[in-house]
Amino acid sequence: MTSSPVYQGYKRYLRQVVMPAVGTEGQRRLQDSKVAILGQGALGTVSANSLARAGVGYLRLVDRDYVDYTNLQRQVLFDEEDVSNALPKVIAAAKKLHKINSEIEYEPVIADIDHNNIKEFIADVDLVLDATDNFAVRLLINEACVKYSIPWIHGACLSSYGVTFNIFPGETPCFLCYLGKEPEPGTADTCDTAGIMGPVVNIVASIQAAEAFKYLTGNREALNSTGMYLDLWQNRFYELPLIRNKNCKVCVEHNYTFLEGHRKDSISYLCGSNAVQIVPAEKEKNEISLQSLAEKFANLGTVFNNNYLIKFIPANENFEITLFADGRALIKGTTDEKVARTVYARYIGI
Repeated sequence: MTSSPVYQGYKRYLRQVVMPAVGTEGQRRLQDSKVAILGQGALGTVSANSLARAGVGYLRLVDRDYVDYTNLQRQVLFDEEDVSNALPKVIAAAKKLHKINSEIEYEPVIADIDHNNIKEFIADVDLVLDATDNFAVRLLINEACVKYSIPWIHGACLSSYGVTFNIFPGETPCFLCYLGKEPEPGTADTCDTAGIMGPVVNIVASIQAAEAFKYLTGNREALNSTGMYLDLWQNRFYELPLIRNKNCKVCVEHNYTFLEGHRKDSISYLCGSNAVQIVPAEKEKNEISLQSLAEKFANLGTVFNNNYLIKFIPANENFEITLFADGRALIKGTTDEKVARTVYARYIGI
C-alpha cells in the first residue's frame, strides 16, 4: 500500500500531517521555521527532541556546559559515551538529533548567554524556547525578546513541580509581570538544594514543544492563554492567570537593565554541578590554543582534551577546571567565588 500523493513528500511526518489542524500547509510552516532553544539541559533536550522529530527546519541550540554523569538522570539526548568524551552539550545533542532527523539543520553554539551575544542568538528566529536554569538569564531573555518583538515560551522545573507559559511581546504580560519583582540573590532553590524528578522535566518540556508546534503551524487560537503549573508528587495541575503589571519596567516602561549590561556579573553558578563559572572580561577574551595549554597542564596534573575543551585536575588539588577556547572556565569543586577566581588566575593566568 502506498501513501496518498498529497502526503508523499511528508511521509516521515504523516501521523501529524493527517491532523486536520496541521495538514501539508502546517507541515510546510514547520519546515520553514527557525527556533532557538536556549539551554540544552533537561528541558532543552526534551524540547529539541520533540521539535526535531516534528520537522522544524532549523534548530539553534545554545548552552555553555558539557555532559556530566548527573545529567543522565533527566537529559534525554545524552549517554555515558558523551560523558566519557566530555562533549559540550550542544555538540552531543546535535549529533543525536542528526541521527534522528538528518533532513533539518542544527546550529550548536557553545556559549554563555549574556547581554553581548543574546541578540545574535534570537534576532533571526521565529520563536525562542527558554530552557535555562537561572533567573538572571531568564530576565535577560525577557528583555531581549520584548525589545526585539520575538515570541518566547518560558519553562522551569524543580523538585517535583514545574511551570510554563507563552510570552508574546505587545500582546501578553512579560516574564517580569509574572514574577512581580526580581528575586533576591540566593533566595531561590536550585537542583542542588531541592533536586529534580525526571518525569516533571518531560511534561514541562512537552508542553513547551506542543505550544511551539501550535504557534509554528499557524494555530494560534489553540495556544494556552494562561500559565500552567504542575506538581507531580502532589498530583496537582493548575492554570496560572497572567496579568500585566501596568508599571512593569520591561514591557511597559521598556527599561532593559539586563540587556544593557548593567546587571551582568562575570560569576555564575551551574545548577547541580557544585561549580562556579568564570568569564573573562571582554577586553581579555581571546581564542586560546587548547592544545598548547593541554601540553602545559600535562606536567601539573591529569588532563583530558578534545576539540572543544580541556578538563584539568591539578595534582594535590580538589578542583577540576574545564576550560573552553574563549577563555571561559568552569571551576568544579567549589561554590566560593574567591576560591574560583584564585584557581583560575593560578592556572590560566588571565
